[in-house]
Amino acid sequence: MFQFETQLDKLKHEVLTEVAKLAKEDKLTKDEIEKIPYEVIKGDTAMYRCCVYKERAIVLERAKLASGFLANGDTIDEDFIDITPDEQIIYVIEAACDKCPINKYSVTDSCRNCIAHRCQKACNFGAISYVAGRAYINQELCKECGMCQKVCPYDAISEVMRPCKRVCPTGALDVNHENRRAIIKEEKCVNCGACMSACPFGAISDKSLIVPVAKALSNKERIYAVVAPAITGQFGMKVSYGQIKNAIKRIGFRDMYEVACGADAVTVHEGVEFVNRMEKEQSYMTNSCCPAFLNYIEKIFPSEIGNISGTVSPMIATGRYIKKNHPDGKVVFIGPCTAKKGEAVKEDIKDAVDYVLTFEELVALFDAFEIDVEKCSEEVVDDASIFGRGFGASGGLTAAIENYMKESGIDVEFNAIKVSGGAEIKKVMKLTNIGRLNGNFIEGMMCEGGCINGAGAVVPYQKAKGIFNKINVNARKKTVLSNDIINDYIDINLERINKK
Repeated sequence: MFQFETQLDKLKHEVLTEVAKLAKEDKLTKDEIEKIPYEVIKGDTAMYRCCVYKERAIVLERAKLASGFLANGDTIDEDFIDITPDEQIIYVIEAACDKCPINKYSVTDSCRNCIAHRCQKACNFGAISYVAGRAYINQELCKECGMCQKVCPYDAISEVMRPCKRVCPTGALDVNHENRRAIIKEEKCVNCGACMSACPFGAISDKSLIVPVAKALSNKERIYAVVAPAITGQFGMKVSYGQIKNAIKRIGFRDMYEVACGADAVTVHEGVEFVNRMEKEQSYMTNSCCPAFLNYIEKIFPSEIGNISGTVSPMIATGRYIKKNHPDGKVVFIGPCTAKKGEAVKEDIKDAVDYVLTFEELVALFDAFEIDVEKCSEEVVDDASIFGRGFGASGGLTAAIENYMKESGIDVEFNAIKVSGGAEIKKVMKLTNIGRLNGNFIEGMMCEGGCINGAGAVVPYQKAKGIFNKINVNARKKTVLSNDIINDYIDINLERINKK
């Protein structure tokens, strides 16, 4: 039995599992979905919210989103609206939002009631007055500009921000000032899932495709799994890559392919592309394997779009490879990334992957199909290089390209800047935008630490990082790129713009 880190993780898992069971048995109807809250929340005693009725109402909204329906229907007729397939993946479950009654700026006990009253003078909205010998902020007048905090000589004004809003790299997460609920500005959202991970109430979730996948598996369709390198460590030290492959095949997949094989092919293609760009005296190039990072540049720094690599991500490369060899097959990418769900439906590359699941959803499928990974047998999985598997962590792509250029004897300066997390990426892209980048290649990963810290992972970053590094170092793996794999991918279109 999988051990979850928090009760919230367990609750989310139970809902996904119930939805997957219904889909597997072809019983996913409105009536059956409405029974899920009673399967998950038993008894009459509330554990997390004000009452058991609200807990069940929230579980229902979560179940609807997991089933592919909009989670916030206002009327009976709108209770089960299909979510139109598009590139927006992250949604706020309004019933679950705690409305975080947090005032962004407040005066602490450190206030000395000084004579200068700089905070009051700095406020252009008349929000600061003095009550009982201390500054007081009228929250109805406060515009949260932060000027009072900047000028206070005692640092007596504290700033507290909602967890979801604080981690959003683009400012897409905002607050509805009428009801204080979180809202997502889709035009700015890059689907990185940072807000989803940060919300302690689980009020933000990703759109799930577990239903069509469970149905396809149950119907024994020709369906193939493509698994991200970051899966190493998600099931602990005792579960091997080979056991995961066996478990995936036992729930109905015809076979499991490593995305790391696609990563090896992408390394060569992107390495050659980098050399060509530098020979044309282009100032720098970025990777394109992280869809959230790519979306970030497109939405926040559109002037830099021309510097994004034109190579597809390892997911797309592997998907196209499978489609070439199995034209009638369907491809399911399984990884820790919510943004991959948006990447898979982009018009120019949607030929490669049919569905995307997170590791959270994979664990739910295992439970729905009654598969215990620890009891699965070992299968041979020895295709990709250690560099391809290294793509799962920050710096892995850079190491792979450096190795390729060294092995190929390419004498071109490769000065890479490795950044991960919204704050680091914002800083580097600002420097790039003003021509002060101290390098010629940017490896950007929107999740801090890389894919192993993705929003759809099931193991905390620090724990996953340790296991990921240990398994990859100790395992017997190819330390150079496999020529056989590269040759297999030669005829595959590795350009992001689909060439018919």
